[in-house]
Amino acid sequence: MTKPIRVGTRRSPLARAQTDLVLRRLARLVPGRRFEVVPIETSGDRDRSPTSSPDFTDAIDRALARGEVDLAVHSAKDLPAELDSRFVLAACPPRANPRDCLVVAPTAPGGRLPAGARVGSSSVRRRAQLLRWRPDLSVVEVRGNVDTRMGLVRSGTVDAVILAVAGISRLQRTSDITRRLPTHSFLPAPAQGALAVLARAEDAPLVGTTRRIDHAPSRACVTAERAVSAALGGDCRVPLGALARLDGGTLTLTAEVLAPDGRSWLRAYRSGPAGRAEELGRRLGASMVRRGALQLRSSHAE
Repeated sequence: MTKPIRVGTRRSPLARAQTDLVLRRLARLVPGRRFEVVPIETSGDRDRSPTSSPDFTDAIDRALARGEVDLAVHSAKDLPAELDSRFVLAACPPRANPRDCLVVAPTAPGGRLPAGARVGSSSVRRRAQLLRWRPDLSVVEVRGNVDTRMGLVRSGTVDAVILAVAGISRLQRTSDITRRLPTHSFLPAPAQGALAVLARAEDAPLVGTTRRIDHAPSRACVTAERAVSAALGGDCRVPLGALARLDGGTLTLTAEVLAPDGRSWLRAYRSGPAGRAEELGRRLGASMVRRGALQLRSSHAE
């Protein structure tokens, strides 16, 4: 009997839902081939302390390197800036809505946040953007999966949480969204809403099969956003937003770095051919560095 293709993923309901999306696409290409989902706990799942810098890919990628799984499914925004040379990004399936949204307590009149409302988020980017939008807000550190964070709203621990539209949609919970936030004020994290399927570079047949579910427009956008993030030293501790849009063969990339308190920011744009997405991102990042982005991201309110 042919061995199943083992697919590593996090244990959370959202991660499993995302993996199911990938497997449904792959199953159509290789009918009759079995897939085995291998849930793996990452260091980011174990350590949810406020000062931690969560890594949601480490244990899964170690399993991939050791041959314990054949593919790894990640949220593309969780990938390290530089991929391990033993792996290839075999596919980026079609990207979901990259925007952020607010889930507000049902007791809030008209879904509006009162002055001084407590909004939960563990993201330094979202914190800075929230304070830019509403300096009166109190941004509260929260950790946990989508259900845990939304539960904090229901319990009254916070007045609202800010989450990715894509995650709520994949969990079929869009009715819980109070307000989708505009990208001109809330530029999402690089690669937000996209999935990444990794394979071992040496496993050419499986890489070739998996490439067939790749969505070229999504990959181009993800490539550009990850490149600008890498140029700016981007990780989860940097208040950085980036979003690429494809129109015909032209890719337009927008990126911004904010001061942690949201009082100042630097936003920049660049367009170019979709086939040169990585170069586009690198050049935009380099221009932002020259304009002082690295100093801005580490600045603090007096």
